[in-house]
Amino acid sequence: MKLLKTTFLTALLAMFTLAVAAQMQDPVHFKVSQKKVSPTELEVIFTGRIDKGWHVYSTGLPADGPISATLHTEKAEGVKAAGKLSHRGKEISQFDKMFGMNLRYFENSVTFVQKFKIVGKTYKVSGYLEYGACNDENCIPPTQVEFAFNGEGPADAPEAEETTEAEATDTTAAAAMAGADSLQTDTAAVNAQGDLWKPVIDELQNFNGGDTGSSRSWIYIFLMGLVGGFVALFTPCVWPIIPMTVSFFLKRTKDKKKGIRDAITYGISIIVIYLALGLAITAIFGASSLNALATNAVFNIFFCLLLVVFALSFFGWFELTLPSSWTNKVDNKASSTSGMLSIFLMAFTLTLVSFSCTGPIIGFLLVEVSTSGSIAGPAIGMLGFAIALALPFTLFALFPTWLKQAPKSGSWMNTIKIVLGFIELAFALKFFSVADLAYGWGLLDREVFLALWIIIFGMLGLYLIGKLKFPSDQGNTDAMPVPCIVLGMISLAFTVYLIPGLWGAPCKAVSAFAPPINTQDFNLYHNEVEPKYKDYEQGMAAAAAEGKPVVVDFTGFGCVNCRKMEAAVWTDPQVADKLNNDFILISLYVDDKQPLDKPIEVVENGRKRKLRTVGDKWSYLQRSKFGANAQPFYVILDNKGMPVAGSYSYDENIGHYTDFLNTGLKNYKK
Repeated sequence: MKLLKTTFLTALLAMFTLAVAAQMQDPVHFKVSQKKVSPTELEVIFTGRIDKGWHVYSTGLPADGPISATLHTEKAEGVKAAGKLSHRGKEISQFDKMFGMNLRYFENSVTFVQKFKIVGKTYKVSGYLEYGACNDENCIPPTQVEFAFNGEGPADAPEAEETTEAEATDTTAAAAMAGADSLQTDTAAVNAQGDLWKPVIDELQNFNGGDTGSSRSWIYIFLMGLVGGFVALFTPCVWPIIPMTVSFFLKRTKDKKKGIRDAITYGISIIVIYLALGLAITAIFGASSLNALATNAVFNIFFCLLLVVFALSFFGWFELTLPSSWTNKVDNKASSTSGMLSIFLMAFTLTLVSFSCTGPIIGFLLVEVSTSGSIAGPAIGMLGFAIALALPFTLFALFPTWLKQAPKSGSWMNTIKIVLGFIELAFALKFFSVADLAYGWGLLDREVFLALWIIIFGMLGLYLIGKLKFPSDQGNTDAMPVPCIVLGMISLAFTVYLIPGLWGAPCKAVSAFAPPINTQDFNLYHNEVEPKYKDYEQGMAAAAAEGKPVVVDFTGFGCVNCRKMEAAVWTDPQVADKLNNDFILISLYVDDKQPLDKPIEVVENGRKRKLRTVGDKWSYLQRSKFGANAQPFYVILDNKGMPVAGSYSYDENIGHYTDFLNTGLKNYKK
């Protein structure tokens, strides 16, 4: 028992540590070395390894773009810089609509090299490399890699002289930086802020811990699988098999209890088969690969095409079937065996026979789950699907009289297939949108996406009210049943709801699926939000005077996803009204290059660190007070600097962001 308690407490501690560490991201790892190319030439080499999904920006980007890789030389005795910082590796160039320029960056690995000419008998050189890195959701603040080297130069060289920083530093940064010798410590500037700078990592984690996003995600995936399984039940490939299979088990033996037991075993076998499929998907791709699928453009294009194929199959253009030899072999094996194995093989036969109907539903489920970021997603989704599929076999075996009341097979099952086809076609556009945004093609801007959804759901509404027919419906002349007509009216109403979005209306119901509003070329709707303060202390003082809570927005001039949040979420009327009227909004730019009046020296993780710019100060505030270093990052504080809600990162879902603001406002008023 003691060992069990120790293990449990260790696991809890590990989970808490991981939860805190998850907000502190360190996706790039640099090693620094020096290489004497000749007696008079020196190279300082920065070799970087970049985590999957992240990228490091190249050198020499325009000033209004993301953070360029830049070398800052603080001390140079006996050496002079020879040229600018250069790079080695596969540089990727891609046009970014948000910045309106070509962005150059590196993935997986990069090497930056600065050459120096040795002009003294000995030399000393020190400084730091500054770089910016982002993924598809976050950016980290400008990060520094310090270096300090010394050595001997040519014997006939003059005595070493210290060069000025302007001679040894990139000209774009020289004017803004002060030399190391003139750096003054001013830790009092931070300590004087008192409670406003007090770390609140534990308090923030308590709020975030109550927001069990992972658990909700698993529940959502399970429910999605459950719904998929219930839908699959009512397809022509599954529903007619249920009464025949249940009758077979009840009649194969005079012992009714044994028949019921066999039917339950049959249902459990279905669950085992589909659960094994989900586990196999996770094992084959691996957790990291499944997480990477969410933003991988190639996979999203593949998923888009896959869903289009499934939709066309449901429309009746062709039928997806597995080789008949597979079904025959499994069926023959089931007939020649007995006991539990025969029941399991019968369940496997059902899986193969029903593939033409269940395959597209399973495929759609796995596509959604694979891009959800959940490691165990496929297994959880398949468990829900299998339980729903196996449930009627078990229930009808336990209560055989229910079979008489079950609806008979008919044209209604074909209607379900057609409706599913429309839904899969609509979701296919969602995955193409991810690839379109990643590559900057501009093929599926927001108005194009909405126009296609208007057509899809408009046609779905016409089909459900009986005004549109498919080849599989030609033999059916009956009027559509009332439930279909009601659903058709809902679909048509949804179509009308989407139409104003073509001119820039928020259409919050589809904000999680449609491209961000900044991709819209024709937009009559403008509701920008500007922060009232860009200084933490001034903003907090104003909030205390007005008695309002504070939204602290850790952002960056070069943060693409920060701009997306501002364009897609802050322009929503409800969000804009709350940020402008109910809160004091403070935006802190972690890449602000304005030098501090007095540089600050702090101790972080046991090491001294120099805060030279305003951006350094705000980045340190985010790390030390909130335990996070990625942008965008939002937190709601009271007037004493204490959090009143959990933190919020990149998520363009307007409903989620509104809930975040409402929770903070409600807790502040308490």
